[in-house]
Amino acid sequence: MNDTNENNPLGYEKLSVLLKRFAIPSIIAMVVSSLYNIVDQIFIGQGVGYLGNAATNVAFPLTTICLAITLLISIGSASRFSLSLGEGDADRAAQAVGNALAMMVLFGILYTLCIEIFLVPLLNAFGATQDVLPYAIEYTRITAVGMPLLIITNGMSNLARADGSPNYSMMCMLIGAIINTILDPLFIFKFHMGVRGAAFATVIGQFFSFLMALYYVKKFTHIRLKKQHFILKPQVCLNIASLGMSNCLNQVAITFVQIVMNNSMTYYGAKTIYGSEIPLAASGIVMKTNGILLSVIIGLSQGSQPIIGFNYGAKQYDRVRGIYRLAISCNLVVSAIGFVLFQFFPKQIIALFGTGDELYFTFAVRFMRIFLFMVIVNGVQLLSSNFFAAIGKPLKGMLLSLTRQVFFLIPLLLILPMFFGMDGILFSAPIADTAAFLTTVILIRKEMNLMREQELALK
Repeated sequence: MNDTNENNPLGYEKLSVLLKRFAIPSIIAMVVSSLYNIVDQIFIGQGVGYLGNAATNVAFPLTTICLAITLLISIGSASRFSLSLGEGDADRAAQAVGNALAMMVLFGILYTLCIEIFLVPLLNAFGATQDVLPYAIEYTRITAVGMPLLIITNGMSNLARADGSPNYSMMCMLIGAIINTILDPLFIFKFHMGVRGAAFATVIGQFFSFLMALYYVKKFTHIRLKKQHFILKPQVCLNIASLGMSNCLNQVAITFVQIVMNNSMTYYGAKTIYGSEIPLAASGIVMKTNGILLSVIIGLSQGSQPIIGFNYGAKQYDRVRGIYRLAISCNLVVSAIGFVLFQFFPKQIIALFGTGDELYFTFAVRFMRIFLFMVIVNGVQLLSSNFFAAIGKPLKGMLLSLTRQVFFLIPLLLILPMFFGMDGILFSAPIADTAAFLTTVILIRKEMNLMREQELALK
């Protein structure tokens, strides 16, 4: 064991203790992050109605694109940071942080400008109907301003966790969510601001999270940042992007799924008794509810990332395998709880998001039960793609991140409804989840065998 391992508990402390210390704050941070949109949807549903919910659903792909940019930079830089610390190269780790922060600022500003300029055609492409579009424009004009804040907050939160400060990372997200939750009902019900109120509450919350996240630049434990670390270097940026690409592509794929789903719901819904708006609103609620479960799994994945990256860099492969197995076991427990809730309590969950007629609840309940039927296994693919990024093998992670959404789900969403109508959309998800799970098992088994061979070569 080298000096770096002796000084860093990631290299020697009990794996279950480490995962608990890093994953729990990470899970809380991710759940809180996903609650920004969930809280908006709940209060908008109560104060505006299902057209307001449909509007936030139409606008949601813009948030997932923002998260894709965040993951590209934050997971990539956090992976480089952890691997560098494991190898004992503190300057390389500092370079990853400085370049990442500069990239966050640049990408955040450019993305906000793109939204403001191309907002109406983007919302139309995302499935907005004539009745929903005004609400969606009103909401998104405001939330677009908070996109750079969201990118920097999430990015610095991941880096703080990789630096060994998971609780600080959690608080960065928590403070904004608390403010958003307090302001939402105040702006919507007290001041009657409708969807604008929800948007302002979101941005104000994001601003305070941003301030706390930015303050961590002065608090890094394992590195000392200097001015030269913030100068963008193409090679460093490409390395960061390559390590974060699998997570980014997974999020981009989710965005494409949302776009295809929204358009399919309005098109095929118009041919049913439900019409266009009911399926559009219901699918948004189901996807965002599932998003809470996924945020727990993502939090678990991000919590295990520094442990995996550090130990892989230090060539402690038994600890790498151990933490992966532990994370997968925790994921299966969480997913099993989600399965029970989605199958046995769907109406109660959907009712949290506002009122609707019996037709609305009939469709939403059936959609949730069928679409999320295989939810118990779809976290394995997400954890495994992030595992490959953490060990510095972005191409494998990239391939795995594309399996569910791009290789399986999007083709099924386009093909099955041609033969089975709305049912084709509903059944596409469990089929894609099963296929992605089987692919993941094959790739992970090969990687674990390769790791054992590397371990034997060191002896």
